[in-house]
Amino acid sequence: MHIVIMGCGRVGSTLTRSLEARGHTTAVIDINPDAFRRLGPGFDGITVTGMGFDREVLVKAGIERADAFAAVSSGDNSNIISARVAREQFKIENVVARIYDPGRAEVYERLGVPTVATVPWAADQVLRRLVPAGSEPAWRDQSGDVRLDLVYAPFSWIGHRIAELEASASVRVAYLTRLGTGLIATPDTVIQEGDYLSLFMLESTAEASHAALDAGPEDS
Repeated sequence: MHIVIMGCGRVGSTLTRSLEARGHTTAVIDINPDAFRRLGPGFDGITVTGMGFDREVLVKAGIERADAFAAVSSGDNSNIISARVAREQFKIENVVARIYDPGRAEVYERLGVPTVATVPWAADQVLRRLVPAGSEPAWRDQSGDVRLDLVYAPFSWIGHRIAELEASASVRVAYLTRLGTGLIATPDTVIQEGDYLSLFMLESTAEASHAALDAGPEDS
């Protein structure tokens, strides 16, 4: 894929490097040429100085052959205008804009422009790590019967196998994050301190599942 990114701040530069590491080609647009230093000396893509909603700038970035466009500058107005130009004038279907104002984000979502509302997303991620486990599921399926909960492994489960936890709490460990790295757990994976578990469970038994997790392997 060829992906055009508007904004070479911390988000834009990190996104660009991640895409290149996955084998995609990228073009980065920013009004400040010094911002391109964040891409590092090994960057192989295109850099274009200018506004992301300027047609000539977008053409230089290869928008006419692009598969996707991301507007992640620090300005809501610039991001949404650029996203709309990419979608409406260049017919790019896969477009996303970062928006700080959650009210605006809802409006633009209804207009058909996918948005990432930075502040609500960050607040939600912090909230899930602050409140008691189980009070805020990360996801529910359309039926409402299955939910995904993100919890730190209870201390009492450290040293025990994933299979024991799943059987005791009636959950399925989708994956876990350990020392900042995502891992696909197997039944024999041994739980370590600090593991962040992604657990699928039934809504109807969620309370019992969390009680079993809290109780530990001996008392559950």
